[in-house]
Amino acid sequence: MRRRILLLVAGAITLVVLAFAVPLALLVRHVVYQDAANALQDEANQIANYVRSSRTPPTSAQIASFVKTLPTDRSASVKLSDSTVVGTAPPGDPAQLPPTPQFGGDHNDGGPGGGGSSGPSQPKAVSFHGGKLAQLPVLIGPDNGGEIVVRVYASSAQLHSGENGWWLLLAGSSIGLLLLGIVAAELLTRRLVRPLVHTAQTANRMSAGDVSARAPTDGPHEIADVGAALNRLGDRIDELIAEERETVADLSHRLRTPLTALRLDAEALHDPDEAERVSAHVGALERTLTAVIHAARRPQREGRMPSCDATAVVAERVAFWSALAEDQGRAQTVELPDSALLVRASADDLAAAVDALVENVVAHTPEGVPFAVRLWEDTGAHLEISDDGPGLPPFALVRGRSDRGSSGLGLDIARRCAEAGGGSMTMTSGPSGGAVITLHLGRP
Repeated sequence: MRRRILLLVAGAITLVVLAFAVPLALLVRHVVYQDAANALQDEANQIANYVRSSRTPPTSAQIASFVKTLPTDRSASVKLSDSTVVGTAPPGDPAQLPPTPQFGGDHNDGGPGGGGSSGPSQPKAVSFHGGKLAQLPVLIGPDNGGEIVVRVYASSAQLHSGENGWWLLLAGSSIGLLLLGIVAAELLTRRLVRPLVHTAQTANRMSAGDVSARAPTDGPHEIADVGAALNRLGDRIDELIAEERETVADLSHRLRTPLTALRLDAEALHDPDEAERVSAHVGALERTLTAVIHAARRPQREGRMPSCDATAVVAERVAFWSALAEDQGRAQTVELPDSALLVRASADDLAAAVDALVENVVAHTPEGVPFAVRLWEDTGAHLEISDDGPGLPPFALVRGRSDRGSSGLGLDIARRCAEAGGGSMTMTSGPSGGAVITLHLGRP
């Protein structure tokens, strides 16, 4: 987004700069050309004034010396009355030179013996040989009897030579304005985009289960409002989670009263074996109920971002089910890492998921059917439980639905454990047609 904004701003500034720079460049070209043409006339006037101001007609050597003193690189020449050319004549064939302008009306007496000079007050620059030529006739000598012609020529390149400096200044100013605009746009986009990026990151963390994430509330007013609204949403989620946990804990606690009555009824049974058996089931139910209450009221921060050692939890739960598997004649294969494998799930939730999956094997496959438990790590942590039974029906992941007399919640418990930590659960069929259930667990 920031790159697109910068490109948009740079394009807009470029168009604005070009809208001003191109006309200015054309104006500079015209003004420089006109100034150079006027300079031709001024130089011709300087030479003519030198000739007029001399008390005696200057010699060709004096005229050539004066022309060399002029601080220009133009071609300046003086055609004397005897057709001798002093200085650098204009390029091309002399026969193709434009006509010399006619003399004006002014006449000045001067010089020795009544000598004087006269001529047009201003020379005229005309196009000649790809450039400009300024010509100025001057009468000198007694009775204005001598005529000379001053010619100053400049090529087109010389006339435009003064443009380069102005164009460089114009180009530098344009680039400076463009860079200044890009810097301003960068600062502006950072102020706009950075809070948006942080807000998006906060939303992603919340969606991954980290409800403690909070968005920044600085920057422009509108973006700050979005961050504040997202933070209020996080606070509300906190409240709902706390309320839900308290509700679950309260409901679970209410079950203790009928559970106590059930325990008393079990102890009142006349058959000691039956009483012991029912008491054992009541004790297991009571322990489960205690675990539910503990899970519901565990510390809030732990509940958001829990973690545990999957190796230890899976090993402990597999050992718990080993006695039953041995009684049913089930061969079990267990593959666990040699070191601890931290996953993003609480030990109780992961243990409940393992119990649900192993119980699914025990309850829904014939006795003697082997199963395997494998835990490994590559880019993430993966727990796979497979069996050689008949497999799972297509609707096995539908919560509360089962065709085998169970509650239909076991696979859903395992799935929710994986997804709560940013993972997922997949179900496939093994080579023998049995079920292969894999929990892809998130890392803390």
